[in-house]
Amino acid sequence: MGIIGSTIKPFNATAFQAGKNFFDVTDQDIAGKWAIFFFYPADFTFVCPTELEDLGEHYDNLQKLGVEVFGVSTDTHFSHKAWHDTSEKIGKLRYAFLGDQNHTLANNFGVLREDSGLADRATFVVDPDGVIQLMEITSEGVGRNANELVRKIRAAQYVRNHPGEVCPAAWEEGSDTLAPSLDLVGKI
Repeated sequence: MGIIGSTIKPFNATAFQAGKNFFDVTDQDIAGKWAIFFFYPADFTFVCPTELEDLGEHYDNLQKLGVEVFGVSTDTHFSHKAWHDTSEKIGKLRYAFLGDQNHTLANNFGVLREDSGLADRATFVVDPDGVIQLMEITSEGVGRNANELVRKIRAAQYVRNHPGEVCPAAWEEGSDTLAPSLDLVGKI
């Protein structure tokens, strides 16, 4: 897809967030910050609330890591509010939900299902420079794991803050990293 390492495209979306109601969010609002764009097919569905709740359980941790969180579907911000007001799981969530009824974000990130007008189940992590560092796309029936997302964000932040080091498979904060060099070729 060629999206990793690319810079996010300009966007303007209306968001709903508990306690803030409706407000606009643009690409400029996330400049200088880490951000998650957590796409899901639609409000009032089945797997989506389980994933969104799982992500919500990690929201405080993500905030401590300096990460903004945006749930995104092709529903309107009005639909997001209605879902928040009527669902026990969604009603607990404190992060923002972006309405993408014009499909700007889904098209920008390459996850719009043209035949249905819905977004794929996809996650993108954007660094403070607006560069996409991580992405995950799963099939309709496969939910994502926020524990693994947080682990990957910690690794991405570590690599950003420690040039010349990389995080091996299953790296956890405090574990050994690698310094790529010709001396390591064939020895790992």
